[in-house]
Amino acid sequence: MPTASKKVINGWAMYDWANSVYNLVITTTFFPIYFLAVTKSRFGEDHVPLLGREYKNSELYDYAVAFAYLLIAVLLPILSSIADSRGNKKRFMQFFCYLGGLSCIGLYWFNGPNVSWGILCFVLAAIGYIGSLVFYNSYLPEIAAPEDQDRVSAKGFSMGYIGSVILQLLGFGLVLYFESQGDKSGTGARYTFLLVGLWWMGFAQITFARLPRSQPASQRSDVSFLTKGFLELKKVYSQLSHTPVLKRYLFAFFFYSMGVQTVMLAASIFGAKLLQLPDSKLIITLVLVQLVAIAGAFLMSKLSSRFGNLKVLMAVVAFWIFICIAAYFVASAAEVGINVEYYFYGVAVAVGLVMGGIQSLSRSTYSKLMPATKDTASFFSFYDVTEKIAIVIGMFTFGYIDKLIGMKYSILALIVFFLVGLIGLRLSLQKEKQHELAKAA
Repeated sequence: MPTASKKVINGWAMYDWANSVYNLVITTTFFPIYFLAVTKSRFGEDHVPLLGREYKNSELYDYAVAFAYLLIAVLLPILSSIADSRGNKKRFMQFFCYLGGLSCIGLYWFNGPNVSWGILCFVLAAIGYIGSLVFYNSYLPEIAAPEDQDRVSAKGFSMGYIGSVILQLLGFGLVLYFESQGDKSGTGARYTFLLVGLWWMGFAQITFARLPRSQPASQRSDVSFLTKGFLELKKVYSQLSHTPVLKRYLFAFFFYSMGVQTVMLAASIFGAKLLQLPDSKLIITLVLVQLVAIAGAFLMSKLSSRFGNLKVLMAVVAFWIFICIAAYFVASAAEVGINVEYYFYGVAVAVGLVMGGIQSLSRSTYSKLMPATKDTASFFSFYDVTEKIAIVIGMFTFGYIDKLIGMKYSILALIVFFLVGLIGLRLSLQKEKQHELAKAA
């Protein structure tokens, strides 16, 4: 299959520009910092009420993220099977885009006491973001030839980081402006939430105008859409026995995603609460992370073309283990009063270097290892459900360990996930070499 026109490729990548502002501006930067600040101001750090119970504010944030990803993991099989059978991926992508964008706008009215409203909008925004991505990702093998998928995938991630940095800088300017006017209530962050929703829905129109309508992969059946999606996942799972490299890769991906996604989702809470960094310095650091991530995504693409995807992924996962160890020692030093600000910057740059690359390379590796099929949405639904369940486990574990013995031990516990993932990648590489030798013979 030839790669689609430049106009289509750019239109596809533009959705990364549109929706990555949610993930990197709200989830990674402004909302966690704002949530900790307003809940601490209203309730204190350890007594935030929700549904008749009290939580640490950082613990509640972790559980909210885990709950959102659990919901979407249940919904994705149903939605992707409908899209595959009816050829309306774009329509579902639009629905979740608008759900997410409007929920981001709704966060403007979260001011601290109304915790339930803030959590509801945050969860719905996460569902909108994740829900649209499964249809977005499933377009990749339809518009790019296998030899171009690493490059196209990296282009999407890089455009997402560039767009996110622009909006992060705008948000940072808003925060500084309102603080200079004596407003300490977080008005700048709330206007940033508003801008994210408008940016997301606005730029997505370019994508919706340029992406082709997908063709149905199969005829409609009499099976209920409530069960058909899970039957599709079962079918994908059964096919894994015939693709041993992909099976081992998904095992590895499941475990290292627990670590990668948790670090990305909890990084700002780690800096704000455990290291007590000022908001302005923390935001600047997170902008720097996004800038480094742009280069990281292209670097991983270049390295994979030279050394192979699995070898590069193994090196990157090993580097993530080093990052977790470094973060633990930075947190331990902060506890005894040592100034760790510049050490934190170093850890943040290291995260940025591999953050974009591992996501881009993971997606394109999966696309390459998939068997030839028209049911791309079902296969990418399986991929996304695997990642989302990993995030549920990772974030819940992080929050629970934080509650029991402290956040620095939550970081240390993530090393276990990375080690298992590294072993899985090694097994994948061995199986791939065996397969190549068998073909050569």
